[in-house]
Amino acid sequence: GHDELGNFVINTMRNYGIDTSNLVRKENVQTSATMLPIRPNGDRPALHVPGANHHLEFEDLDLDVIKAADLLHLGGTGLMSALDDGGSLRVLQFAKEHGVTTTFDLVAIPRPDLRDLVEPLLPYIDYFMPGLEEAKMICGKDDRKEVINYFLDRGVGTVVFKMGEHGSIVANKTIGEIIIPAFKASAVVDSTGCGDSYCAGFIVGLTKGWSLEQAARLGSACGALVVTGLGSDAGIVDLDSTIHFMESAELLE
Repeated sequence: GHDELGNFVINTMRNYGIDTSNLVRKENVQTSATMLPIRPNGDRPALHVPGANHHLEFEDLDLDVIKAADLLHLGGTGLMSALDDGGSLRVLQFAKEHGVTTTFDLVAIPRPDLRDLVEPLLPYIDYFMPGLEEAKMICGKDDRKEVINYFLDRGVGTVVFKMGEHGSIVANKTIGEIIIPAFKASAVVDSTGCGDSYCAGFIVGLTKGWSLEQAARLGSACGALVVTGLGSDAGIVDLDSTIHFMESAELLE
């Protein structure tokens, strides 16, 4: 939105050297925002205002930018009502038609149409990256191998399931299943953003041409650093120090 929160988001991104010229701003709606009151037991109920995210449409997207990209990450399905109405499918199809690698994550909120919302997208997703519990919620299965096969059988290239302190799983029909242990964090303060940071680290690994296992290790390192402080970007300074942590930190037993 055209508001102070939107200005903050853009200025913060620019300070990190991110090109924001193609970021869409909507009139007469506030920027999407979430407040997370962190409870002593670690629970973090979300007080969320969808705001501008609900109004993002396929027609807002610059397809030339997507076509020129190496990778497209789609997040927020289920919280972007205008794009969820066929637009997400169209953008993933477009990306795949132009050789763009696609990655996908979401915040799975219980709703009767959750599976119907996600399933049409699966054939166009190279890396499907929700939490394992979210994946179970989508497919309605509980056994881990059945969950993995559910998504692979419906066209996903590789599943990457985050499991918190239990690490993560990377699986596809070529490599089978790899379990990546979590790193031991110096402190556990706030898990907000750990899943998102895992995705970011994994994607960076992909862009560097690393193996899937090594990319997942970088994702795990990002999560272990973020959990050490309040907020979704705590603990991470830069890529070099994150790689150093990945190479030297103790694994959780």
